[in-house]
Amino acid sequence: MPIVDDDLPSGLGPEEFSARIFGTAEPPTGGGLELSPFRGVRFVPEVAGDLASVTMPPYDLIDEAAALRLLAGGGHNIVRLNLPRAAGEGYDAAGRRLRRWLDEGALAPDPGPALYVYEAARGGTVLQRGLIGGLGLRAEADGVVLPHENVFPGPVRDRLALMTAANANLEPIFLVYEGGGDAARIVDGTAAEAPLMEFGADDGLTHRLWRITDPALHARVADDLRDKQALIADGHHRYATYRALQARHHAAGDGPGPWDAGLALLVDSTRYPPHLGAIHRVLPGLGPDDALGKARKVFRATEFPDEDAAVEALARADGPAFLLGGDSLHLLTEPDPAALRRAMPSGHSPRWRALDTAVLDHLLIRGVWDVPENENAIEVVHDDPSAAIARARRTGGTAVILNPLKVEDVLAVAGQGERVPRKSTSFGPKPRTGLVLRLLDPEARERP
Repeated sequence: MPIVDDDLPSGLGPEEFSARIFGTAEPPTGGGLELSPFRGVRFVPEVAGDLASVTMPPYDLIDEAAALRLLAGGGHNIVRLNLPRAAGEGYDAAGRRLRRWLDEGALAPDPGPALYVYEAARGGTVLQRGLIGGLGLRAEADGVVLPHENVFPGPVRDRLALMTAANANLEPIFLVYEGGGDAARIVDGTAAEAPLMEFGADDGLTHRLWRITDPALHARVADDLRDKQALIADGHHRYATYRALQARHHAAGDGPGPWDAGLALLVDSTRYPPHLGAIHRVLPGLGPDDALGKARKVFRATEFPDEDAAVEALARADGPAFLLGGDSLHLLTEPDPAALRRAMPSGHSPRWRALDTAVLDHLLIRGVWDVPENENAIEVVHDDPSAAIARARRTGGTAVILNPLKVEDVLAVAGQGERVPRKSTSFGPKPRTGLVLRLLDPEARERP
């Protein structure tokens, strides 16, 4: 049954909710991966200000302190649209602000439909390069767009409220695919020309954008992608929101429309392999002494006085291993085999049951620590172990530092129809938010 309007029940667990929302709504006509041109909307620097001051990292990487810094740094920063609550505003206010910025000329639509080439580089090294377009939304069973993580109703409800109020896709999700074909040649050929925009940001990266307007090139990209499948690297909740919005429109009898696609960056992983980092946990309600005492029942615990040495030891560990951070640092290794067998669900493949994040969720968080699985009890920190440990010390809680999963494990698990546990992967570099927006309002798309 499609999940539409208020039918985003918080009582469902993440596996059941994910199965329902990734399987709902009608797929677009056609059999393969689709990335359609659209009339992008971009900031006008002469009105909005420097692009570095009005763009931001993806919304789910922004904590309260970072949001306040962004608000202080630029009156037109997209944080005012994408995270309006940071400015003390609601989603309806964000929608009105978007339309006001369009009327004032701070944002302006491009002259016609385009695919966009996006690049992130550090120094002379290209870290990321791919195509931004309207991704055709597909049910997971079609085997075209593959999620690899479960999602929760709360963040989907939040993004759906914002997307509805703005009537726009404000930031792209991030997908990878195995290409090496004509689309890749078009991307690299376009990037050899002068960029449409280029700026350095406080993330240490140089961000560049190009526009592909030639319909013949659009057709070649479509032909090359037709038999491909893509893995959602980042943006599972936003993709689920695209699906929920699509289902809502179809249920209302709206028929085909811009809601049958969602803004996405598609990267050829054979040309530009993504970085896969870990997502660390912070459990603010679990004291470090309590966490360590209970963990010792099923793991070997080794204390480290130095954070760098502890993180290095974690990276060298064989098998499931975790670093507990708080007032002290303890490396957990060698889980008890019997306890592991009892804790891990039998309905998953051996490869899934061996994932560090699966062991953490089932043996430690649910089993030994009995921590509820929700956004309030478990905070996440992408990539940075020091930041996670510092946050745990500030809250009196416990940080759990993990090794990153292997790309081949993620692909293998997704390819056989399973999903890794939520917040298992941090693919990057993630696309900068605010480079190009996609409006869902036909009238807005026709503005001069």
